[in-house]
Amino acid sequence: MGRLLFAVCVVCAWDAAHLLGGGMLFPRDSPTREVKELNGLWSFRADFSPGRNAGFQQAWFSGPLRESGPVIDMPVPASYNDITQDARLRDFVGWVWYEKEVWIAVRWLRDGNTRIMLRVGSAHYYSVVWVNGEKVGQHEGGHLPFEADIGAVARKRNGTSCRITIAVNNTLDFHTLPPGRVEYLNHPKRYPSGYFVQSTHFDFFNYAGIHRSVLLYTTPKVYIDDITVVTNFSDSVCGGQHKQWPPQNSEHQPVVQVTAEAGNSFLEDMYSLPVGVRTVQVTSTQFLINNKPFYFHGVNKHEDSDIRGKGLDWPLIVKDFNLLKWLGANSFRTSHYPYAEEVLQMCDRHGIVVIGESPGVGIKDVQSFENASLAHHLVVMEELVRRDKNHPSVVMWSVANEPAAEMPPAGPYIKTLVAHTKLLDWTRPVTFITNSNFAMDHGVPYVDVVCLNSYFSWYQDQGHLEVISLQLNEQFEDWHGKYQKPIIQSEYGADAVPGLHNDPPLMFTEEYQKAMLESYHSTFDQKRKKYLVGELVWNFADFMTGQSIMRVAGNKKGIFTRQRQPKAGAYVIRERYWRIANETGVMPAWSRYPCQ
Repeated sequence: MGRLLFAVCVVCAWDAAHLLGGGMLFPRDSPTREVKELNGLWSFRADFSPGRNAGFQQAWFSGPLRESGPVIDMPVPASYNDITQDARLRDFVGWVWYEKEVWIAVRWLRDGNTRIMLRVGSAHYYSVVWVNGEKVGQHEGGHLPFEADIGAVARKRNGTSCRITIAVNNTLDFHTLPPGRVEYLNHPKRYPSGYFVQSTHFDFFNYAGIHRSVLLYTTPKVYIDDITVVTNFSDSVCGGQHKQWPPQNSEHQPVVQVTAEAGNSFLEDMYSLPVGVRTVQVTSTQFLINNKPFYFHGVNKHEDSDIRGKGLDWPLIVKDFNLLKWLGANSFRTSHYPYAEEVLQMCDRHGIVVIGESPGVGIKDVQSFENASLAHHLVVMEELVRRDKNHPSVVMWSVANEPAAEMPPAGPYIKTLVAHTKLLDWTRPVTFITNSNFAMDHGVPYVDVVCLNSYFSWYQDQGHLEVISLQLNEQFEDWHGKYQKPIIQSEYGADAVPGLHNDPPLMFTEEYQKAMLESYHSTFDQKRKKYLVGELVWNFADFMTGQSIMRVAGNKKGIFTRQRQPKAGAYVIRERYWRIANETGVMPAWSRYPCQ
């Protein structure tokens, strides 16, 4: 039996503001750290002024928000769009304001050797934060955490409550991730004065607000800023235990400790980090986890549900994981943005393999390939890798989804992204998701795995299921023949309106979705004997989109409804995934879950 090998890199800091290139450790209680959750009801006000800038002009942050005008209760975490009956708020674009009065423990304030950190799990899209009227930070990007040291500000008003104000703006432009465009419609006979709309090139609703937990946490002034864990096997330690990934005996929770002398006293910090042992390798035809071939049979998801939108919701997370167990799925992709850290922690514990994707979706305009976009995209990849690098469940990075990669600027753009991501993390392969309709894709030569999205008999040749096998076979042979890299079918599927039936199958019926899935599967079975290393159905559950004649109250390609009830397609996927697991002997980590 071989040995498990760990390499742990620890970065410490002394009484410094948050380092620009520093760590982003998930807040955890320890003997030297405390965490206080600020979730619940916050005061809320949308800035409906024509320029959406009254809040800054009138300095709403300088005093209690209620003194600026009418406020309402708003739950955090949650998207604000579906909470109220106000139609203006549902599709609102611009600044909204959140505020909460909190008490900070006296022992935190009196101890000058204690850092007091304010952390926001995510807020979409651009955020500015004040404490007691003083600006403490700002952040661009809607899916990753940010934090600020508020100790100095909080101690100015020792013994009184602390007023936290967060302004959030969901406006997207050509250089944001995802990109968008604001268009003013200057036609006085058709539109009110100053009327504008925001358009995007992605197919999900642009939910906004504070989507993940807001926390206060402490560390000593000498603190552990970052930890990097790299694991490996010597000899063949994984052996037959590969049937349950990660191996049951590979879960460790080492404690990292640092001590420093400060005058006549010692400062100490301790941080515990769960660790799973696994390796990842790629050949021209295989994806290897722990030196064994791995086949992705999983789903694409969205952070999306009724009322709460993209807000973190534990009952929904647990329900989704139970449905993944029921399906026999072993993987999913975080389409089309980084998911909550709590979700990845669940994946670590349950052995679900994750393709971690950036919010680089809807990059369709040439302006979105400019240097300003690239610079921001690189920062986002740094933040993503910094946050998720120690999750064993994350086995590959996806830098973008279906960019207009046929455009000449896309090649250098994607090449730079992929190279930069590999410098950040050399232990994982890197990909981006491409549309198989692009005969020549300028970005594919730089990736490790080819990920293809295709919807034969849906967006083209509508209703003609008989063409799927021919077109899918051509897709696979052309792409592997040109690039000689393993392929994942990263998206495929059809809309199915729950309860809509017809035989013979017609588009939008449950029968048509079922028949399409089965047509794809027959070709998958041929190619997975060669170079196909995965299939991820689109989508796990129905999700909301912007209003259009293409969508009836959202995208209906889920094999589950938005309320997580199975359609006919879910039973097709369930039968297939458990059959693949039994045939390959690579069982999901929760294979003890009864499959009946």
